[in-house]
Amino acid sequence: MSRKTSSSGSSMHDTATPPPLKPEMEARSVQDYIDETPQWRDGTPVSATPMTAMQWRIWSLAAAGKFFEGLVVFMTGVAMPLMSEEFGMGAFEHGLVGAASLFGILVGALTLGGLSDHFGRKLMFIIEMVIFIFFLILLSVATAFPWVVVFLFGIGLALGCDYPTAHLVISESIPSSARGRLVLAAFAFQAVGALTGTAIGYLILTLMPDVGAWRLMYASAIIPGIIVLVGRFFVTESSHWLAAVGRVPEAEEQIRRLLKRSPDYPKAIKLKVRHHGHHHQHKKERTLKTLFSAKNRKATILASVPWFLQDLSTYGIGIFTPTILAAAIGEVRVAHTHDITDIIVNDMQAAKGAGIIDLLLLAGMIAAVLLADRVGRIPLQILGFIGCAVGLLVASFSVGYEGNMQIFLIYVGFMLFNFMTNLGPNAQTYLLAGEVFPTHVRGLGAGFAAAVAKVGAVLTAFLFPVLLLSIGTQTLLYILAVASLAGAWVTWHFGIETKGMKLEDVGH
Repeated sequence: MSRKTSSSGSSMHDTATPPPLKPEMEARSVQDYIDETPQWRDGTPVSATPMTAMQWRIWSLAAAGKFFEGLVVFMTGVAMPLMSEEFGMGAFEHGLVGAASLFGILVGALTLGGLSDHFGRKLMFIIEMVIFIFFLILLSVATAFPWVVVFLFGIGLALGCDYPTAHLVISESIPSSARGRLVLAAFAFQAVGALTGTAIGYLILTLMPDVGAWRLMYASAIIPGIIVLVGRFFVTESSHWLAAVGRVPEAEEQIRRLLKRSPDYPKAIKLKVRHHGHHHQHKKERTLKTLFSAKNRKATILASVPWFLQDLSTYGIGIFTPTILAAAIGEVRVAHTHDITDIIVNDMQAAKGAGIIDLLLLAGMIAAVLLADRVGRIPLQILGFIGCAVGLLVASFSVGYEGNMQIFLIYVGFMLFNFMTNLGPNAQTYLLAGEVFPTHVRGLGAGFAAAVAKVGAVLTAFLFPVLLLSIGTQTLLYILAVASLAGAWVTWHFGIETKGMKLEDVGH
């Protein structure tokens, strides 16, 4: 279908006119070229733009980055009891391990995320993977507790850089009509990674019931990481970015590579660039202050505040689901024996329970992928936040019950929460952060939003174990439910709908 249509599209342009006289060779924007749909001979347009091999390559290499993030963050949940045993960790150290990679993500998103506006999307896409593999290798041979924390922080740096970079690499190279679907489908690999991380943890514990098994868990990602790194050298640079910094001939060359298909179409590319004269001023304007200018302030609030509120609960629930389950399943009394077999059995039970609950993360993500370009980002985010609050309340009722009913309510509450968070705020906050800013500060804006969000995640990871002890599960769940409702309100009040919009038109 696509082959026939693109050839008919080009034959329409070429009929009877020798190439030099082509009248329709007017300059167009980067997104116009990417969005162009082929037509049948009688002029009927085809509804979707066929994706090229390069567009799929970029998408899959970005999806792989998200996969590693889910893998490492959730594997830490399974690895933690073993580390705890090896290094004699207390509640404070547990908090440090939980928070280390998240704090790294915060710093990485803030400091490295914006660098893609200066040095290009592709360079940062490669560098973040180098950092990730480097610290992963060090972590799997770490000999002392402080090093574990440092290396987890280093892995977080790389993942933080990936937040804005992966989004921009995808969103700046694909058709507007599919942008929501494809960015979220890549983001969904975070949930696939979470499930895989829990599964690998379980498998390694089965094959190697030993305290040192956690090292093998992390090491399992090294070779896949190297494969992805090599692939990233062979992608195109973002033509949106090249055009925004005034490198128009390169932008035309890269878009030609991006849209290479057989038969070859478009045959010639001529870019029209907005604000060509202002780009010195753009160079000056790339500071955090730009994000709070009158023009960008609403976008900055929408991109960062709901994401912060969402991360408060998502990371708390995600990392500590095995812990809360182990407590509910009544294995707490065993957990205080230092018999390694008991600790591993516990850990395997909790990993299995967490795996079942994590499946709903995937279901929610699939729903988000299907609905984002139809329903829109803002309605889904509001609905999701309200659903999260309901799930947290259901889980909070478990405190009044014993036995099976208690476990049932925790499962139902957390499952509803996981489904709703991925349908709404977890997916849409990520999507919006990379869409609502103009091109020259898009990396900075998306990075800033991710960093603000990770403040929420770090607070949770660090305070959750302490708060569970001091105020109890129920009060903690109430607080998170209120945070979810606040997220729904902020989204409604500051909403900017980007469904189907061209990236060049955002912020104009």
